[in-house]
Amino acid sequence: MADPKGFLTTPRETACTRPVADRLKDWNEVYVPGSLLPIISKQAGRCMDCGIPFCHNGCPLGNLIPEWNDFSYREDWTAASERLHATNNFPEFTGRLCPAPCESACVLGINQPAVTIKNVEVSIIDKAWDNGDVTPQAPERLSGKTAAVIGSGPAGLAAAQQLTRAGHTVVVYERADRIGGLLRYGIPEFKMEKVHINRRIEQMRAEGTKFRTGIEVGRDITATDLRKRFDAVVIAAGATVSRDLPVPGRELNGIHFAMEYLPLANKVQEGDFMAPPITAEGKHVVVIGGGDTGADCVGTAHRQGAASVTQLEIMPKPGEDRNANQPWPTFPMLYKVTSAHEEGGERVYSVSTTHFEGDEDGNVQALHLVEVAFEDGKLVQKPGTERVLPAQLVTLAMGFTGTDQANGLVQQFGLELDARGNIDRDASYATNVDGVFVAGDAGRGQSLIVWAIAEGRSAARGVDRFLTGSSALPYPVKPTDRSLTV
Repeated sequence: MADPKGFLTTPRETACTRPVADRLKDWNEVYVPGSLLPIISKQAGRCMDCGIPFCHNGCPLGNLIPEWNDFSYREDWTAASERLHATNNFPEFTGRLCPAPCESACVLGINQPAVTIKNVEVSIIDKAWDNGDVTPQAPERLSGKTAAVIGSGPAGLAAAQQLTRAGHTVVVYERADRIGGLLRYGIPEFKMEKVHINRRIEQMRAEGTKFRTGIEVGRDITATDLRKRFDAVVIAAGATVSRDLPVPGRELNGIHFAMEYLPLANKVQEGDFMAPPITAEGKHVVVIGGGDTGADCVGTAHRQGAASVTQLEIMPKPGEDRNANQPWPTFPMLYKVTSAHEEGGERVYSVSTTHFEGDEDGNVQALHLVEVAFEDGKLVQKPGTERVLPAQLVTLAMGFTGTDQANGLVQQFGLELDARGNIDRDASYATNVDGVFVAGDAGRGQSLIVWAIAEGRSAARGVDRFLTGSSALPYPVKPTDRSLTV
């Protein structure tokens, strides 16, 4: 273990964020560079000898958290990086984007603030890059087998890297113009700068993984052609169909899915546009949906100079402490203030949109809402609570309903779906079609980045066994395990 008395003597400290007035002027990550360096070793020392490290159960990847906490406390960053990479291909992604269910499961969190596991994780990997400890791991020999991976989000990238390192020839197909999936075009720059994706892609290229952008399987290349070219296929296309809001006025201009709005802001940072085709500048913005994607829209609107930002959530406001239905070590639904919420705007809970109002030119001008409450398990409107919000830009961030089937991918492969509308798979992540596997949100449904990486790694093991008859790749999570789904 690290410091035997660390959890008694050292209070929890986290990374410092830059002043709001400063960070709204740019798109850089919100944290003060280097703010973790003076404190991270002591923070890692708060990890206690708890006997059973429940943080392992909280993390779908099975991260060896007490081990790399100990190395971090001793400032052996090379060993800490090795332990971190033993279970996680991309800790710089999870260290920035994961909501840290491991911290909710931390034993110290029973009666004290939990260990800052996420901050330690991101510190280890950032130091590893700075110290040159992250290098390509090309296979010693090739298997002669080939695999295609459809989708370049965290699940696809994890599967591709594992299969490449196992000696197979892997090609990743991405329908967008750049690799990264929602990491590239769904996550704003202020949450994760894209340099972190770019250098991982270069590492993977050096290992032998090949990338093909601007190719949509089902349209630009058929499933039949893909199966002829490759010995195995991994579908990691995500759950990209946005949940819609079918109320009067939905057709008005200025109402967009979050995944129509956010990618354009990221494309500005990539240099594709001088200004985004959809912008919040000078507008009253309403974000419908209280999750992380909604918060991303809030932060983006602030940086674009919105006149006002209001975020709506149909569910009641969560509490700040665990309730009896969410005991330790489960992941509790708590009220949280993200960096985007620190920057301003209003959050309104227990409301439902009834309709939109437009001007004579067909542009949205207002949103009508009503307060709602649960009665006998049903959501009902509260009479007399109607009100109107000004709205010249509305973003719908209400989650996703499944894998895109409009391009014919599901039909062309002949894939079966489960009861939830996701691509069905067995314990080895194999679909009903021989040699075709599925990982991540496409098979699991909308979930966390840490689940995507875990499933990508697990699916790679299934593919490796299919191609060679056995596999030494790790198997961190079964597809039927939903105990920690958030």
